[in-house]
Amino acid sequence: MELLENSGAWLSPTELDNARANLPIVYVDAIPVRVDANGSVTEVGLLLRVLPDGSISRAVVSGRVLYRERVRDAIMRHLEKDLGPMAFPKLPASPQPFTVVEYFPDERVSGFHDPRQHAISLAYIVPIEGDCVPSQDALDLIWVTPDAATSPEFELEMVGGQGRLVRMALAHCGLLP
Repeated sequence: MELLENSGAWLSPTELDNARANLPIVYVDAIPVRVDANGSVTEVGLLLRVLPDGSISRAVVSGRVLYRERVRDAIMRHLEKDLGPMAFPKLPASPQPFTVVEYFPDERVSGFHDPRQHAISLAYIVPIEGDCVPSQDALDLIWVTPDAATSPEFELEMVGGQGRLVRMALAHCGLLP
């Protein structure tokens, strides 16, 4: 992964609030999966996070794309940040998202909700081959079967439409729950 020069790439909290109030922000969502020798998804990785309001939620790997950062590098940066440096994600040669998701402050618009902003997220399914150690904002990482990941129990633990995103990812892989 090419290192990104971040000087000038980060916005101050005030600048970020202003941008969020006036522009859609570009994000990447990555659904970590384990696959068997045939490439079939056997497990889905779900993070446990503390939300700004203090509640706890299950989530996929997600984050902003920085100014002058390639999408591929943003995906790798967020995967390493959340899953650790030994996760060994396998990105395809061409980073084509399986879907594009629009998050809105008003959850009625698209069913995907981010109270802070209008965000456009490129969503990826990323096979993980290494050992994962949750870091940064992630409290824990669990690997569950596709059936468990799409169960009502886990969907209730996810906010902002991310349970629906996991369901869409598994459907894209031919695993209709």
